[in-house]
Amino acid sequence: MNIFLRELRANVKSLLIWSVIVALFVVVGFSKFSAYEGNPELLAILDDLPAAMVEAMNLRAFNLTTITGFYGVMITYFALILSIAAAMWGSDIITKEERDRTVEFALTLPVTRSQLITGKTLAAVVDSIALLLVTWGAVLANATAYQTDAQFYKFVSLSMLALFIMQLIFLAIGIFLGCAMTHYKRASSLAVSLLLGTYFLSIVSGLDKNLEFLKYFSPFKYFDAGVLLHESRLEMPYVWLSAGIILVAMVGAYVSYARRDLYI
Repeated sequence: MNIFLRELRANVKSLLIWSVIVALFVVVGFSKFSAYEGNPELLAILDDLPAAMVEAMNLRAFNLTTITGFYGVMITYFALILSIAAAMWGSDIITKEERDRTVEFALTLPVTRSQLITGKTLAAVVDSIALLLVTWGAVLANATAYQTDAQFYKFVSLSMLALFIMQLIFLAIGIFLGCAMTHYKRASSLAVSLLLGTYFLSIVSGLDKNLEFLKYFSPFKYFDAGVLLHESRLEMPYVWLSAGIILVAMVGAYVSYARRDLYI
């Protein structure tokens, strides 16, 4: 419990910074929607974009002149912001003890390495949930200025569940890298690089049907915003795949951290 509370206090500043970033992004995003609202002529912009780009970004799945459709396009950017925050928290919670030379003190406490990981992981999960709630609240607050309906609120709720699963995926990957890498300075950069790489794969997989297999390597493709909107469901194969990735990453984190030498 002491490790959990200590980690929460240590991450307050980081959580506030990410919350401000998300809030500002929501405000700017919804302000842009005012140009599209009730103005279908602006949709002609899509006709000027390369067909491959429109298909890759799934822009045809949404009506950008409605708040629901515009929010559907924004989901990808929410996923990027929240996932980067989770990946950085995950990779940093263990490595910062070595970076700050406090790992020796932490391990002199009457706790095992597994208990250390568990306490820090729970704190990172709470921070991820807090950032998700900030995002959810900011979206709902800014949406009140426009015409919303039951479909919009259901869509937002389902998308937040999808975003939370994505947060857990990259949080677990970040924790694994932080526990497994002997060069602790590289853990955060590698975690973010992997995240951006999977995002790139999500775009490439939409460019050609022959490349669709790449979507299995990108969590950004596991929860299609068009499916969330039009079918109001999560695709269960991807939910199970996500659970598998999280489980493997966390087991790998516990095993690798228990075995490796620490930088003191």
